[in-house]
Amino acid sequence: MLEELEQALGSPLDSQPQVPSPKPLVLVISGPSGVGKDAVIKRLQEVRKEVHFVVTVTSRPIRPHEVEGIDYYFVSKAEFMDLIARNELLEHAVVYGDYKGIPKKQVRDCMLNGQDVLLRLDVQGAATVRKLLGQDAVFIFMVAESEMALVKRLVERKTESFDKLLIRIATARKELELMSEFDYVVVNADGQLEQTVSKICSIIDAEKARVHQRCAQL
Repeated sequence: MLEELEQALGSPLDSQPQVPSPKPLVLVISGPSGVGKDAVIKRLQEVRKEVHFVVTVTSRPIRPHEVEGIDYYFVSKAEFMDLIARNELLEHAVVYGDYKGIPKKQVRDCMLNGQDVLLRLDVQGAATVRKLLGQDAVFIFMVAESEMALVKRLVERKTESFDKLLIRIATARKELELMSEFDYVVVNADGQLEQTVSKICSIIDAEKARVHQRCAQL
């Protein structure tokens, strides 16, 4: 039957895939401090091992239970300034008095290997990457279910003084005003980690199925 169909068509049936392999994605997850980005990213890495999380470089001191090279690369301010001078950062910013930045080499190497790249950025950093990559990256904004829920999480962390908490809350209010600049918004409700991660996985799957795929160039 197949041979007869090919003869009638005047050409052989093509057995090659009709859709090319998806291109590597650059995923940016951002949102107010305390919204739970770290926990979501950790779980996402467990269920989507093909997604590479780019570890941020920071000049702030390491916190209890943080691990060098997993949560951040911790460097001195002098070392951070040297990275800037050598143009080794995709973006960098001063956040609450400390420096944070994304190493270019990690991003470039992963994309060359065909891996999706995940960046955890504050809203300021996301805006910088948006200027560089525009619509070629996927920007996801994470929020808590309410402002009260967010503040409770910040208080329970017991890592900031009262004055610093005020700064973080005021900053979060300003950041929420920029939500419309992102492609997607995901609510990370308290105790709903699996649902949050599932939503982000759905976003990744939808992006992989786009007819006109994003193609970030660094």
